[in-house]
Amino acid sequence: MTDPRRPNDTGDFVYDARQELSGMLRDGLDHPSTRPVLVWGALGAVAGAMVPFVSVGLGLAAGAGYKFYKRVRPD
Repeated sequence: MTDPRRPNDTGDFVYDARQELSGMLRDGLDHPSTRPVLVWGALGAVAGAMVPFVSVGLGLAAGAGYKFYKRVRPD
């Protein structure tokens, strides 16, 4: 079932993620998903620096990946 708040949601995660990423790359900081993904990536990097067995890069990828997933699939 399609969500009326997300008319372009096809139900296919890979297609929706590709469309979202392409929009983010095309529009840059003007895209509504870019800033939250960058902020969560920075928070993940800070958390990764504080946890001894997690690197900054892994924290950055985890934070940005989580927020990107939640932007594509908000439920």
